Amino acid sequence: MPDLAAVGVSNLPIAAGLIGIAVAAVAYVAVLPLLGGERRATKRLKALAVSPSGAALRGVAVNRREQVAKTLSEIEAKAKGASKATVELKLARAGLDWTKRTFYMVSAMSAGILGLMLFVLTDSPIVGAAAAFAGGFGLPAWLLRYLRMKRIAKFNKELPNAVDVVVRGIRTGIPVGDCFRMVSREAEEPVRSEFRTVVETQALGLSLGEAVTRLFDRVPTPEVNFFVIVINIQQQSGGNLSEALSNLSMVLRDRAKMRGKIQAMSMEAKASASIIACLPFGVAGITTLTSPDYISLLWTTDIGKIALVGAAIWMSIGVFTIKKMIAFDF
Repeated sequence: MPDLAAVGVSNLPIAAGLIGIAVAAVAYVAVLPLLGGERRATKRLKALAVSPSGAALRGVAVNRREQVAKTLSEIEAKAKGASKATVELKLARAGLDWTKRTFYMVSAMSAGILGLMLFVLTDSPIVGAAAAFAGGFGLPAWLLRYLRMKRIAKFNKELPNAVDVVVRGIRTGIPVGDCFRMVSREAEEPVRSEFRTVVETQALGLSLGEAVTRLFDRVPTPEVNFFVIVINIQQQSGGNLSEALSNLSMVLRDRAKMRGKIQAMSMEAKASASIIACLPFGVAGITTLTSPDYISLLWTTDIGKIALVGAAIWMSIGVFTIKKMIAFDF
C-alpha cells in the first residue's frame, strides 16, 4: 500500500501549477476589458484623427490662430504707418475742423506777422527771414503737436470709462453697436466725438473692426491700439468680448496709475531742468539792469559772442540730457 505522505508530496507541484494557472486566468479575465478599452480608445483617437470631423476641429483651431495672427500683423502694419500722416489727418488728430487751405493761410499769416515784427525790432533781414521761417513752419507744427497731445491726454483719461459702459451694456444683452451709440451720446469729449465717428462709419457699411481701426488712425496711442486689437480679434475669431474689454479697462487704468507715478517721481528732475534753463537768463537780465556796461561785452566783442554760443550749446546739451533721462515710454 503506497504511503499517503509520499503521494501528497509528489502531487504538490501539480497542485501549485494548477493554482498558478487559475490565478493567471483570473488576472487575464480582469485585465482584458481594461486592455480592450485602451485599445478601443486608441482606435477611436486614430479614427477621429483621420475622420472629417477631427480634421474639422483641427482646422477650426488652426484657422483661429491664423486669423488672430493675421489681425495682429495688419494692426501692427497700420501702427507703423501711423506716423505718415497727411495735413488733414494731423488737423483731425489735433481736434481742429480746419481745411488744408485754412491751415496754409494761417501758417502764411503767422510767418508774415512774426517775420515783420522781428525785422522791425532788429532791423536785420536775416533775423526777419529766420522769424518768418519759424512762424510759417515751426509755430504751426508746434501748435498741432500741442493740441494733439492735449487731446490724446483727455481721450486716454476718458477711454476706460467708455470701455466700462460697453462692458456693462454687453453683459445686459445690449448689442455692441448700441453700446457704442450710448458712448457717443453720453461720454465726455473727445471720446464722444470719436465714437460718434465710429458709429457713422458703421452706418456707411463698414464693419466694426474697420471702423475702430480708423479710430486708431485719428488717435494713434497704445491704449487705442489695445482697444482695436481686442475688437478685431473678437470680430474675426469670436470669444467673450465683455471679459476681454473688462480686462482691457483694468489694463488702461493701471497704465494711467503708472503714468501718474512716473510723473510724480520725475517732477524733481523737471524742476531742476527748469531752474537750470531759466537761471542764466534771469542772471543776465538782472546784470543788464544793474551793470549794463559789464554784460554788454558778451555781444559787443568777438570773445563774448563765442562765449555766448558755447554757453548756449552746453546749456542745451544739459537740458536735453535731463529731458532724455526723465522721458519714459510705456
